[in-house]
Amino acid sequence: MQHLRLLGLATTLLGYTLTAQAQQTTAIRGRVTTSDGNPAEAVTVGLKGRSQGTITNSRGEYVLERVPEGTYTLVISAIGLKSAEKTVSVSSGQSITQDFTLAENAEQLREVVVSGNRTNKFARKQSEYVSKMPLSNLENPQVYATVGKELLTEQLVFTVDDATRNAPGLQKMWDATGRSGDGGAYYASRGFVLSSQLRNGVAGAVTSDIDAVNLEKLELIKGPSATLFGSALTSYGGLINRVTKKPTDTFGGEINVAGGSYGFHRVSADVNLVDQNAPADQPKTLGFRLNTAYTYEDNFQNKGYAGFNKNIAVAPSLQWRPNDRLTVNLDAEIYKASGVGKQVIFFYFPSAQLGADRADKLPLDYRQSYQGSGLTQDSRSTNLFGQVQYRISPSFTSTTFLTSSHSFSNGFGPYFYLVPGADNTTGSLTLARADQSTQNSRRQVFEAQQLINGDFQIGNLRNRVVLGLDFLRIDNDQDFLGGYIDAVPLTLGANDYRSLSGDAVRANYATTPPAHYLVVTKSNTYSAFASDVLNLTDQLSVLAALRLDHYDNKGGIYYTENKPYSQTTLSPKFGVVFQPVKDRVALFANYQNSFKNPTNGAFINTSGQQQTAKVEQANQWEGGVKLDAAGGRVSATLSYYDVQVKDLLRATPVAPSSPTANDGIPNAQTQNGTQMSRGAELNLTANPLDGLNVVAGFAYNFSEWKNASEGENGRRPNTASSPNLANLWVSYRQPTGTLRGLGAGFGGNYASDNRIVNTTTDVFTLPSYTVLNASVFFDQPKYRLSAKVDNLTDKQYWTGYTTMNPQKLRSIIGSVAYKF
Repeated sequence: MQHLRLLGLATTLLGYTLTAQAQQTTAIRGRVTTSDGNPAEAVTVGLKGRSQGTITNSRGEYVLERVPEGTYTLVISAIGLKSAEKTVSVSSGQSITQDFTLAENAEQLREVVVSGNRTNKFARKQSEYVSKMPLSNLENPQVYATVGKELLTEQLVFTVDDATRNAPGLQKMWDATGRSGDGGAYYASRGFVLSSQLRNGVAGAVTSDIDAVNLEKLELIKGPSATLFGSALTSYGGLINRVTKKPTDTFGGEINVAGGSYGFHRVSADVNLVDQNAPADQPKTLGFRLNTAYTYEDNFQNKGYAGFNKNIAVAPSLQWRPNDRLTVNLDAEIYKASGVGKQVIFFYFPSAQLGADRADKLPLDYRQSYQGSGLTQDSRSTNLFGQVQYRISPSFTSTTFLTSSHSFSNGFGPYFYLVPGADNTTGSLTLARADQSTQNSRRQVFEAQQLINGDFQIGNLRNRVVLGLDFLRIDNDQDFLGGYIDAVPLTLGANDYRSLSGDAVRANYATTPPAHYLVVTKSNTYSAFASDVLNLTDQLSVLAALRLDHYDNKGGIYYTENKPYSQTTLSPKFGVVFQPVKDRVALFANYQNSFKNPTNGAFINTSGQQQTAKVEQANQWEGGVKLDAAGGRVSATLSYYDVQVKDLLRATPVAPSSPTANDGIPNAQTQNGTQMSRGAELNLTANPLDGLNVVAGFAYNFSEWKNASEGENGRRPNTASSPNLANLWVSYRQPTGTLRGLGAGFGGNYASDNRIVNTTTDVFTLPSYTVLNASVFFDQPKYRLSAKVDNLTDKQYWTGYTTMNPQKLRSIIGSVAYKF
């Protein structure tokens, strides 16, 4: 009944807003094309003498909203292009269309972009996904960071993992394992763990390494974001959204071949096809784009003797636009991977018994692989997407998403842990070797989402509204199996460690059957949400949003019995933005909420009784300033946030009344745990001089258990990652002359000490690190020559998710790309 009431309210609101269209001001829209009929992307369109403006999208389209009645001079411009002007007269409530044709053709436009003259080319100043509506960064009270394809090309980035190093406040904790359901890479943001679960704003997880061949940009959306994105695919620290490439109106593409250290070799292609029979000066009705890549790399330890990773990515995209109001997109992502998991060391013994409390003090050989061959796992991820967008009127648009994601894995998953010797010295340590395989494991996610976006006036107040309905189904069918295999001293020679092999593990299981841990669960989530950005004045806007979420867990097995249960949750969001200098400076504040349904619907309390678990809640307060200064050459966001999490389940075991009694409750829990996380973040992109670009970020996070177990209370969670993170990339590209397109970049990442074990009795630390990278390139309209060095100083460093994971040493890669 609650759902029906909300749907009724949404219908009433939609009817009211449709009626209000007659009161709206004018929208000026149009399309900018080159002289040969191709779309002109990233061209500035504005009103002469006014601060109002926008830029064209990949199809050359633009929209100027809320233009009062009057006569204006419409100007299109870009550095390196000839500007053009047209006079337009607008009447209140009547949308008009005005197209432009540049004097330059597509090839000349491409040369202008290659020359590097575009102001602040790494800044992405708007997004249609962060708030599920087209909204500029200055208008958005939420904090997010964007990494665009231009930066990825300059850095010669091939994976989403490597792309994330440009996102302030994001730290990789665990490499992708390829395991169905949970095999994607794990990161930390604002003291909480997250993974890449969304693609173009909806479900689209990949459980192996994610190739960047189909990546248009990467969005890191900060803070609890369940109001618009739900809780199943997001984290209290935020979410990662992959925005993919789409077909364009121009035939062309790129073939890229790369090779380098550790046996690395790769070939990729990006091909865009169009209907050649369509008129050159008209948008193409049908477009097709294919991005595909094959990548192979050995493990950096022992020259890859015991490890490798081979990945194939295929991403076709079809777009059909029968008219200017309807657009249909059909996309797929197909990933197939085969390889051996990265070396991961767990900690089951206190550091005092290991004789060392830091990774760099353990007697492990950083370059040594402690396993043999044949421990391979095969994995697949297949994601299918459909999007239908229909412009109901100049002010209202309907968008329907259908997504289906499937992951599969089968094979070995070796891991390790250190066992102390009798004298508790590092010289007597042994390495226990174990396996957790997956056996024909599968996970399926289906999502259907309907959005209605509106942009209209009620009196003098502008409203930008999104109304949404969402259905999410998650079906797990996973079989984890394995156990202890053997233990070896750390004093053996390299070849002696090859005894842990695929054949050896199979032989072990033949005599000692492995333990099985099943995850067989089904859940449905039904949601409705609404959000409104209301402009009280040109400089002051407020945001209000609300989500109604009904979670229905069908039960099954989650290692133990998972009983059916259901919960209904409300998730609000509020924000305010004031621009003291219009389109240049924005002061913002937000309140954001997220929640988490318990893995099992019940727990055992301290009385030994089964008790229904409540929904966890996370609430964030945040404020800061956003800048778009110096004519767009400097874009920055500075913010301070405070996140409070309540109703966490925490272990409160009850000891037996006497040593011989059997009345203890070792698995008792209490749902009153709390955690706080607060900090500050800076995100900066700048273009101080033509050809010179800077991307920088800094993040400080203070996280603390406020009500937890006795050993953890008042301490930083061991999954919160490093408290201090920084990233920097500085590059220069020659903008003019014979050597235009020649450039180089340099930068890196810093992370402070990371306590992956942190209790009152035991601390183990991964040391701080600074990893430096560099690239050189010569980018021309028809080809691009590139080379990069990652980990320039051959730094030994570790990441970890309560684990110790050695990272790749120095690598050198060269690339040749042909454009057509």
